[in-house]
Amino acid sequence: MERGSQAPSNNGHPSPPPHRNDNVNAVSIDFPDYIADSSRYARCIEVSKRVRWEIDRDVIRDRQFDFDNKFLPDGLSLLDRSMLKSSDERRLMSQIQGRSYASIFGLVERFINAKVLELSQDHWLGDQVALEALIRFSDEELKHQELFRRIETMIAAAMPAGYRNTADPNAVAQFVLGKSTWAVLGLTCHIELFTQAHYRQSIEPDASLSALYKDVFLFHWREESQHTIIDELEWRRIDAQLPPAERDAAVDDLITLVGAVDGILQAQARADADYFSMIVPRSMTIAERELLAAETLAAYRWQYIVSGVQEPRFQRILGDLVTPAQMQRIGTALAPLMAVAQ
Repeated sequence: MERGSQAPSNNGHPSPPPHRNDNVNAVSIDFPDYIADSSRYARCIEVSKRVRWEIDRDVIRDRQFDFDNKFLPDGLSLLDRSMLKSSDERRLMSQIQGRSYASIFGLVERFINAKVLELSQDHWLGDQVALEALIRFSDEELKHQELFRRIETMIAAAMPAGYRNTADPNAVAQFVLGKSTWAVLGLTCHIELFTQAHYRQSIEPDASLSALYKDVFLFHWREESQHTIIDELEWRRIDAQLPPAERDAAVDDLITLVGAVDGILQAQARADADYFSMIVPRSMTIAERELLAAETLAAYRWQYIVSGVQEPRFQRILGDLVTPAQMQRIGTALAPLMAVAQ
């Protein structure tokens, strides 16, 4: 297979280098010349054993959140450019965003784990190394769900009532899992790759950032960095089995899934801005509340969509798997989200 097009650039307009032959009138389907390398699954197992961590022993360590600190770095919250001028108000909004970060990750880890368990069936009577890698992946995803539930609960205990999670994890998982495996793996790879960007933001020197939340980023990244390798192996394996027409439909599924993620972000951004306006010790004008909601949505689109799309590895993988015409569809769908986030 020749390398496909590049993923959307910052302005959402992809460039069209050479691409796969997806001629539906061809006598035989031109699948990618790709065979999953068992040694790469084995490497993931080795690293998984080496970096294994536990929630209480390694992450929480009998600590509580210090509400004198920000929970998310400015590179994710975008609060360094906010309409909120007070450092106290920016810190409060960072804490609200940090609570939503835990809620949203607990949500996405649920459908990711379900898909990983489903994929493991393909290896039950086959490559047992790949099977072990996927089972370890699933075990770690369950741990990540627990971690983010714990984090959200700890933050909730110190915040006033009125915060609202706008999405139901099971309903979201059912919707996502109803789409093609190719599309779900694309979304999963994108999500787990942007955790790498989030970790990089969290290690920037910032004395006002929560040490506990910095450890959440660190330990989450340690395992997700291996999951992204398995994501790519499985995405390419599934892609190699798809006829062109099914892959084209899967591209539409991926666009639909990104749109669904954006719908979740829109609702949560609005709810978080409303919650802030309810608990901040001053009255906010309608215009201020609307601007804060827009800023929060931009931050969430940056965190959960754009930061992953811009990851070079995601660009490379997606570029290998789709045609320029398909990339153009993806770019057109992403362009409004990219623009708002920037």
